[in-house]
Amino acid sequence: MKKIIYIVLMLATLGMTSCSDFLDDQKPQGTLSDEQVKDPKYVDNLVISAYAIFISAEDINSSFSMWNFDVRSDDAYKGGNGTSDGDVFHQLEIEQGVLTTNWNISDMWQRLYNCISRVNTAISLLDQVDASSYPKKSERLAEMKFLRAYAHFLLKRLYKNIPFIIDANLTAAQYNTLSNREYTNDQGWQVIIDDLMEAYNNLPVHQADKGRPTKASAAAFLTKVYMYKAYHQDNENTNEVTSISKDDLLKAIQFSDPAIYSAGGYGLESDFHNNFRPEPQYENGKESLWAMQYSINDGTKNGNLNWSYGLIVPNIPGVTDGGCDFYKPSQNLVNAYRTDANGHPYIGTFNTKDYDKTTDYADPRLFLTVGIPGLPYEFNPKFIMDQSATWSRSNGLYGYYVTLKQNVDPESPYLKKGAWWGTSENRIVFRYADVLLERAEALVQLNDGRINEAINIVNEIRNRAKQSTGAISNYQSDYGVRMNIMPYLGTYNQTEALNIVKMERRLEMGMESERFFDLVRWGEADIVLNKYFAEEASHCSIYTNAHFTKNKNEYLPIPYAQIAASNGNYKQNIGQW
Repeated sequence: MKKIIYIVLMLATLGMTSCSDFLDDQKPQGTLSDEQVKDPKYVDNLVISAYAIFISAEDINSSFSMWNFDVRSDDAYKGGNGTSDGDVFHQLEIEQGVLTTNWNISDMWQRLYNCISRVNTAISLLDQVDASSYPKKSERLAEMKFLRAYAHFLLKRLYKNIPFIIDANLTAAQYNTLSNREYTNDQGWQVIIDDLMEAYNNLPVHQADKGRPTKASAAAFLTKVYMYKAYHQDNENTNEVTSISKDDLLKAIQFSDPAIYSAGGYGLESDFHNNFRPEPQYENGKESLWAMQYSINDGTKNGNLNWSYGLIVPNIPGVTDGGCDFYKPSQNLVNAYRTDANGHPYIGTFNTKDYDKTTDYADPRLFLTVGIPGLPYEFNPKFIMDQSATWSRSNGLYGYYVTLKQNVDPESPYLKKGAWWGTSENRIVFRYADVLLERAEALVQLNDGRINEAINIVNEIRNRAKQSTGAISNYQSDYGVRMNIMPYLGTYNQTEALNIVKMERRLEMGMESERFFDLVRWGEADIVLNKYFAEEASHCSIYTNAHFTKNKNEYLPIPYAQIAASNGNYKQNIGQW
């Protein structure tokens, strides 16, 4: 039996070496026998190809960062030129008129299963390779199991009931018999955990190639999955949290043990802003547990740039004059950063007034997360934002705030301009602050005498935020803003501590596309979002008819095309789609 091998080399994805303009003139590399295919160099090519698809398979409309789908949260508005600009995402934003035939729902499903297919191709070949001739076999298999878990994880957060492709050698006939209800919700998370445990047990503490996951990367991923699994949603007739598993919380605490991360040299950056800078000296820093690797000026024609944020660049006078201006921070999120005289957020009452930069105290992270009128865009004083149509495509329909974490200075050398902008800034998938906050949450939920430890973790993150003023050191003197953030002192009961941890999670992870999924995980989406819609509707016409339907809108529907092609093996999600 012969195999035609189409070798796709995307070494830049792993930050290893540059390659030529292979996409311009890629040709089949010949016919190889089964034994030739097992040559280590071909195995390496397939492994690299599996990494590459997690960059090449996404685009500006389907970002694996999930910013497109975080517009369902209270962190962000869809943005753009109006409600008809990206209308299918407007439907998601207000949770009205969403159809199983919408292209964005089907598109993300297809892209992520394409990723799984590429990974399984590599796994299938790795299984056949003799470890004596390929010493990295177990390590490379662990990497592929990590990638497969990542794709399944993204799919499960979006659609809940999905088919798991864990047999790397499925035939077409076998694939057509798969069910998206083979596993309960709890069992589905366990399938992902099983892949991750193999990764954790076989990955090294350090990797020479920064794009490859380490033991700490797998631990961080396991922590996150166990936190999802802990909030059981196993009644197939609802999406409600029916119980919180002590065993799963204990697993999250096990894999968030700081010793795992310090052994690999991981920890909090000294400055929060360092996590969102494109300069090479800041990328793959100590807080970055695993990141998508991008590059520029690497010997290729266009560089291995991240184009998936191309739609979120705002209008910038004299620079873009046509930035698409999607994914805009909400007023609700901005208000959440307000602090009182003691340097604490107004938990529960933060949205009673809109933030005023000249009179309100604010958490410094506000100015590192959100671009605000009257302040420099991306910390460059040449570009002062204002409340005008010049800076907003919708002329204020979606407000005038912009996200900073995913964008870069318009004068940055790590940026390529065109119809959309691409940057070489890495996208951190798992960062250490996220792990710490998940650990704090698990400690509070267990309520076994370690609440003080959880508050100490929150304070560690807040103390880091307090000193994160490098890029904004002149904001108080030059722009009149007032910053105030302090740690929590005293003793707190479980309810108080949980509110503190959840609020801190929102402030630390704002505009990193975690918010909506957190609300669903906690079983709070309907309460939080319907309150948000009601408050927004009082001054924003976008939300006049918005309503989150409990036991429906927590998850996307299974795409119609997939149901139709499944030979009756797929069952639609609840909610009368």
